[in-house]
Amino acid sequence: MAKVENRTLREIMTKDIATVTLKDNVYEVACKMRDWNVGVIPVVNEKNDVIGIITDRDIVIRGLAEKHEGSTATEVVMTRDIILGQPGMTVDEAAKIMAQHQIRRLPVVENGKLVGIVALADMAIRQVHHDEASDALQEISEPATH
Repeated sequence: MAKVENRTLREIMTKDIATVTLKDNVYEVACKMRDWNVGVIPVVNEKNDVIGIITDRDIVIRGLAEKHEGSTATEVVMTRDIILGQPGMTVDEAAKIMAQHQIRRLPVVENGKLVGIVALADMAIRQVHHDEASDALQEISEPATH
């Protein structure tokens, strides 16, 4: 096992993840979130390229609060401008990127294809860079100042 400071995303990422496509609607995404017990699902195209991400918050803010129905297309509520990680990226690098962009989850791609996802909780649960994960979570939880 690698030293804590040398751990990579490949070592801690969740590999078995749910995905949706632009063909799915918000209701189907919400059901998949329930079935997989997750709050985020990457949106992929037919080649498994990540083209967006949809969170439970996206469904509430861009879906329900905007009075969109469950049949609304995924692309209406998804986030298109996403930050991606690489399997060889260190946990420390990922934690810094996540804090900088105020994100809690980082899809991991290799050769452009989705291979996993890392959440701040993965870093803390596996006690890898606990301080960095805690710092990143604290920064994300603070209101953004623009």
